[in-house]
Amino acid sequence: MHEGAEIVEQTVRSVLHDLLGISQERLALFDDTTPLFGALPELDSMAVAGVLTELEDRLGIIIEDDDVDGEIFETLGNLIRFARDKALG
Repeated sequence: MHEGAEIVEQTVRSVLHDLLGISQERLALFDDTTPLFGALPELDSMAVAGVLTELEDRLGIIIEDDDVDGEIFETLGNLIRFARDKALG
């Protein structure tokens, strides 16, 4: 894995830990296919906005409203790919 991509994945996992209170042990079990929105009680519509804002801050990216759709939060893999595409172009 590209070093930048690894940093993005670590950042996404860190945001889920810090904002949603998901334990490191539980996060370690998450893979690309782990469902997020609708499956994690911690991730409600208010939390989605916080996660996106925190990703912007930590990765130095801008996320436009038009960039966001329901697929981004379907799985951890989708969220990581979205963040990676934004951060690394």
